[in-house]
Amino acid sequence: MTVLTAIKPAAPSTSEAPSPGLWQLGIENQELTSRVARLAEQLDSDDEETRSQAIGELEAALLQEEGHRQALDSKADSYCWVIEHLRGQAAYRQQQAKRLVELARSEESRADALEESLVLVLTKLQPTATRFSFPHHELTSRKSQAVEIDDEDSLPPEWLTLKTTSQPDKAAIKEALKAGHSIPGAQLISRCSWRIR
Repeated sequence: MTVLTAIKPAAPSTSEAPSPGLWQLGIENQELTSRVARLAEQLDSDDEETRSQAIGELEAALLQEEGHRQALDSKADSYCWVIEHLRGQAAYRQQQAKRLVELARSEESRADALEESLVLVLTKLQPTATRFSFPHHELTSRKSQAVEIDDEDSLPPEWLTLKTTSQPDKAAIKEALKAGHSIPGAQLISRCSWRIR
């Protein structure tokens, strides 16, 4: 008679630490990204010491992974996530600001038109009035004088003020510096710009 015995799988070797799962890696990356975001907020501080400390911590977090390429790449990736998020927020806020400016302009224009209409009706009813009082508001007039120029070209020279402005011709200065000319007050600077994709 043959007896069948179940074969138990061999226990994992304790000498080799198990690699972290995707869930654990995700949590670690999320924590790091949140930490980078918190430090990035301090970069906007008016306190120079707070800014310097935040920059130091951000740089130290990257430098401590020198020689550990995978860990460095992971940390750098978290920095990129925060940078992209901040740029996205900035673009969104700029769009919102533009939309709000347009809304404000529209509402201001409607308010002006409504005020003109109200004044027109009230002054037709009481042409000599300079003040109108209502239960919760008061409408008052104020006299002022302003010069309106119909044709600036026909004004005599004594009634004109001369304004002159000057600005550096950067394109010409750049070409001259590249050609080896020395221009006091100007220098050619080489810059390297980076872009996150």
